[in-house]
Amino acid sequence: MRALLVVNHKATTTSGRTRDVLIHALRSDLKLEVAETQYRGHARDLAREAAADGTVDLVVALGGDGTVNEVVNGLLCHGPGEKVPRLAVVPGGSTNVFARALGLPNDPVEATGALLNALEQGRERPIGLGKAMTEGLPDRWFTFTAGLGFDAGVVGRVEEQRRAGRKSTHALYVGQALRHYFTQREQRRSGPVTLELPGHEAVPGLVLAIVSNTSPWTFLGNRPVYPSPLASFDTDLDVFGVTRMTAFGTARTVRQILRSHAPSGDGAPPLGPSGKHVVSYHDVRHFTLVSQEPVPFQVDGDHLGDRRRVSFTGVRRALRVIV
Repeated sequence: MRALLVVNHKATTTSGRTRDVLIHALRSDLKLEVAETQYRGHARDLAREAAADGTVDLVVALGGDGTVNEVVNGLLCHGPGEKVPRLAVVPGGSTNVFARALGLPNDPVEATGALLNALEQGRERPIGLGKAMTEGLPDRWFTFTAGLGFDAGVVGRVEEQRRAGRKSTHALYVGQALRHYFTQREQRRSGPVTLELPGHEAVPGLVLAIVSNTSPWTFLGNRPVYPSPLASFDTDLDVFGVTRMTAFGTARTVRQILRSHAPSGDGAPPLGPSGKHVVSYHDVRHFTLVSQEPVPFQVDGDHLGDRRRVSFTGVRRALRVIV
């Protein structure tokens, strides 16, 4: 099998020595070409070239969720299809939501072993993805989440801190979330975002809107976070929103999200967040988020600036992944 390994050498949890070990292991089973990313968007360009080449069977992303998102967007630059190379992931970021949602080990060496085992046994699965469409940007595929409003504002704050030299950690995200909460008093009381869903009445006043393509939405260390427990790679998209963020109500919703869980094997329904100011929809194919004013927008943890209108589509069986 001919494969391209796209390496983000700035990945936070892999050293040069670890990457050398992983490359050696992969070359034992694959005809492997290795390419290191040199700039933002380079992983997308490399994956797009691999898809256009027609001789690459597999693209392996070694990095965090941002690297994976770029690779996915490169592979699907002309949309899904049988000729699109398969995707594999070796987690190298601080959170690795996509890889962990697939059930892969969070350790890159263990994940490489799992990948080689899956290749040997021919294990792969088709997964659904989300697509976000907004004026001024190319259509953007996402693997696990997108958001408009408060959560995207937190992502933007974290990116500013990282550009200033801070390391991406869970503590950094929590700290910036608290700062954002206390500096956005007006937006917390009356959100500017409206959810437009075909066949339903519009839902105005959203402070935040989190779109999930799978569950969990993210991790705090080893703890999964479930605003939309039913979200799955096998369904369309889920939407979770909050129309008011009071101190008491927000604390209650955060506790519910942390206590929620994915569907169990015994058929028991998952426990998701609920309440007067909570909005949730499951397995939605098309919808649009519209804001009265430009608000932060993020895709797979990548801040894409402020936007007024973003349309979303769930695309089932969009990509084949080695698991």
